Amino acid sequence: MMRDQWRKIAQWFEHRKLSPLVSLAYGACVAAFVWTFCQFYLPGKGFTYLITFGARLEDSRLSKVRKLDYYVEKGSDGYDAQYYAQIAMDPSLQNKQLRNAVDSLPYRARRILLPALAHLFGWGEPAAILQVFALQNAIAWLLLAGVLLHWFPPRTWEDLLRWAGVLFSFGLCVSVRNALTDGPSLLLIAAGVWLIERNRPNWGTAVLALSGLAKETNLLGAASFAPQAFSWRAWGAAAVRGTLVATPLIFWLAYISLRVGPAADMGARNFALPFVSYVHKGREVLDTLRETTAEAPGPLWSLLMMIALTAQFLFLALRPTWRETWWRIGASFALLMVFLGDAVWEGYPGAASRVLLPMQLAFNVLVPRGRGWVTLLVIGNLTMLGAASVWKAPLSEGVEFGGSSRLLENSTGTSFQVRFGREWHQTERGGSGFWTWSPGDAALIVTNPHDQAAVARLRLMLTSTTSRVVRLIVNDVTVWQASVTPRSQISAVLADVVLQPGENRFSFETDTPAVVVPPDPRTLAFALHNFRIEVQRLVPAERP
Repeated sequence: MMRDQWRKIAQWFEHRKLSPLVSLAYGACVAAFVWTFCQFYLPGKGFTYLITFGARLEDSRLSKVRKLDYYVEKGSDGYDAQYYAQIAMDPSLQNKQLRNAVDSLPYRARRILLPALAHLFGWGEPAAILQVFALQNAIAWLLLAGVLLHWFPPRTWEDLLRWAGVLFSFGLCVSVRNALTDGPSLLLIAAGVWLIERNRPNWGTAVLALSGLAKETNLLGAASFAPQAFSWRAWGAAAVRGTLVATPLIFWLAYISLRVGPAADMGARNFALPFVSYVHKGREVLDTLRETTAEAPGPLWSLLMMIALTAQFLFLALRPTWRETWWRIGASFALLMVFLGDAVWEGYPGAASRVLLPMQLAFNVLVPRGRGWVTLLVIGNLTMLGAASVWKAPLSEGVEFGGSSRLLENSTGTSFQVRFGREWHQTERGGSGFWTWSPGDAALIVTNPHDQAAVARLRLMLTSTTSRVVRLIVNDVTVWQASVTPRSQISAVLADVVLQPGENRFSFETDTPAVVVPPDPRTLAFALHNFRIEVQRLVPAERP
């Protein structure tokens, strides 16, 4: 019986001209993505680490967001997704706080699709909206992995390179890691082309029209409707479909103008004269390449990006195939690349790798098959080499909890939580340890989820920039004090620390001001290393 089953499986693959081994590799890639993505889950905060809320902007954030338990990057201005996530709280843009919470509301509001979907599938509940918003890119990645099978079925290892070259490109991985619009935008363009190639142009038009609300450059996907040969009638039909694709965005821009102000802002320094910013980026790469180290590989990733994008651009420019749908789309984005400004190119490696994702997909579809083209295919997908650097799992919040699950969670599954005050710097990690620097007196809140007190053992270590005394006060009671010098590491084990139900305040106080220790520009006093709270038992409630 087992032989018959294996024979049927083999026949199924053979009938579809698929390779079982290559198919297994495809599945392994998907499993690796899912496993890696799950590492970004934080207890109590879900996947909000991906949104990258910055602590410096906390005061300007929507009040309904500030009430939530979400990840905040200390000492940071955050990144773009924090603005779109707040728009998701009110996609109608009627919340007056949005003007202060979003850096450029008319500009950000143009990309309303993902915020609106997060609001819809989050049922209007702020906590759920944040989680849905953070998850959208991962869901889009999985859907894109399926859509790409239309062009890259698992038949050969070359198909795997083309398929994985898109899915594990630096640009797409950055989009997932930072909950941006580029990954879902690529999915919508690919889905639209897939529908058109399956002779469903009306559905393809609808999907591409929807994509314009995710990102305005997605309208370049309308190039897929350009006729293969000259005909006034065919060009007229293409113009009609192009107009239909642009219509939702046009109406939405009109609404933005009426609600929050002019929506014509193209973004600061997003565009420039032809190739000017491309040359600027090339010079920057050459000037900084010698500074590349294992700890700071940014210049190398920029070089790989420049090589890959240049290869894609030259292939599309030097080998025009107007009859190919993907060439017309790829050429449209190649033209966009010519005019991209410094804001898109600067940094390591720069946003260009994700802005031009449709050009990379077009390149991977169009490069001819055969050994003679494999080298070019590899060069055009070099950004995969830097993608692993994107997937750095969240650092510890600065505290580890120990104890049985019965003690760490209450009957409803709520676990112990910790919240560092905004005065702490971002938690760092090296080797098997982690530490968090403080610029002076600092506090953290430990929440006991039980309705009775818990007894815990504390383990910690301190280092300092200068000689100082540091005291630890738990709920207004001093439980430990020590003198720390710059060359010493003070370790402590504190037994029988009582954690009351609800919030418990841990205050670290010092008698000496913080200092700056070059080349680190931060103001530093002491660092809390490997702080561990081991919950040992619960205290029975007293009988009345």
